[in-house]
Amino acid sequence: MSESIFLADDASSPEGERVQPTEQARGPWDPQALHGGAPAALMAAAFERLEPGAQLRIARLGFEYLRPVPMAPLRLSARIVRPGRRVQELAGTLSADVSSGVEEVVCRASALRVREIGEDVPACEQPPAIGDTRGPATLPPPDTATAMRFSLDGSTHASFAATAMEMRWLDDPKALGPGRVWMRLRHPLLAGQELTPLARLAATADFGNGVSATLPFERFLFINADLTIHLQRPPRGEWIGLDARTLLHRAGTGLAESVLHDLDGPVGRAFQTLVVQSR
Repeated sequence: MSESIFLADDASSPEGERVQPTEQARGPWDPQALHGGAPAALMAAAFERLEPGAQLRIARLGFEYLRPVPMAPLRLSARIVRPGRRVQELAGTLSADVSSGVEEVVCRASALRVREIGEDVPACEQPPAIGDTRGPATLPPPDTATAMRFSLDGSTHASFAATAMEMRWLDDPKALGPGRVWMRLRHPLLAGQELTPLARLAATADFGNGVSATLPFERFLFINADLTIHLQRPPRGEWIGLDARTLLHRAGTGLAESVLHDLDGPVGRAFQTLVVQSR
């Protein structure tokens, strides 16, 4: 079994870094497609490395899954599209050979980096919004939760959810409805590459629709077509917590919303637009 989520490809070029997904990146919907958290973490880490401007804080991350990201060689490209000392906009793509040697973009990503708030600015933390009844401001710590292997499809094979991610549940993972869980990646994205807290958070944020599933997996699809993350501060440490819920509206759309935590408290929120249909 691989000890990393991706393998570096010697064919990397000025057009982009090439990587090969391993079984640790596999998703629940199709055995030949990746879990969205794997490419999200990969691209978040690439954004962190972009210079100049790495001293700025990433305040927003966005990922659009244009089609299932295949279990195939991928080309990663990231660039600064709006340079600046106070605000920067970043863009990235993941491309794959999806048919007959034709390379297409399968995931598009964006990030907003901004100057951090100075120490001379007073803190102004707000109370929970009216009607937000999803629990306390902080999650109980991981050592109070139950360690459990998680797989939506019940598979025992290696995958991003079942083997790449360690999970400790504060709620019953088999129960439909809102869920709370702590997660920690067991493997690096690439061999020898240290996992950053931001990459860990991007990987975890894509689990919101599975953690808070309101429909049975064996009867319905509820695949996220995107992932948007808004951060109020940089995440810290290895553990990232999700307090997630799914909202479904007939003749409308599906939305999974997650409050993101680290061991020091809330970090931000993640949103996923869901494609929902019966199997």
